[in-house]
Amino acid sequence: MKAEDVRGLSADQLKDKLADLKKEQFNLRFQKATGQLEKSSRITEVRKDIARVKTIARQKAAEAKA
Repeated sequence: MKAEDVRGLSADQLKDKLADLKKEQFNLRFQKATGQLEKSSRITEVRKDIARVKTIARQKAAEAKA
């Protein structure tokens, strides 16, 4: 996921995307614990995507206040 794609989303869409990413992160951690995880690099990708969504959501909130 690219930052350009995330910036095009509305605040509600960002919240939904963040919830989806957190669910995926939980599922990946569960798969890792049970030994079923095939692509361990996906955990890092999801963590970075979560940070990206949170950062852009925070930026949009700051712009709305200003």
